[in-house]
Amino acid sequence: MRNRSAPNADVVPILIYGDVAKAVDWLCAAFGFQERLRAADRDGVVNHAPLTVGAGAIMVGRSRGPIEPLQSRDVRQYVLVEVRDADGHCERAKQHGAAILQAPTDMPFGARQYTASDLEGHWWTFSQNVADVEPSSWGAIENRVAR
Repeated sequence: MRNRSAPNADVVPILIYGDVAKAVDWLCAAFGFQERLRAADRDGVVNHAPLTVGAGAIMVGRSRGPIEPLQSRDVRQYVLVEVRDADGHCERAKQHGAAILQAPTDMPFGARQYTASDLEGHWWTFSQNVADVEPSSWGAIENRVAR
């Protein structure tokens, strides 16, 4: 069943921000997300918003308690987003104040990637496929059963 209120993706990471409206505006401007809708409480404060990018989606949500921006580079998760032009995307992100943690780099597995931190410290890796590389050539073992 189609639900116009829900993101059209099988896996949707939910990222918590202190100011959802500000985060939505920034993520759309800096990283090129598209806003689908905003849901606000009775006081008009935005408490969540689904965003899309390509065939993927994220949900931006509000904390139920006080939230402080991340202070450490020791993170336990980050979001990987496929883009068509990692270098151009990185320049756009920089123009909007993203902290570039790793400049665009060619990876041995056939991708060109960069990693940025957003306005509240969440990590994002943006990846452009640049070559079809045999997994064993860079040390991976392909699981043919999972396909």
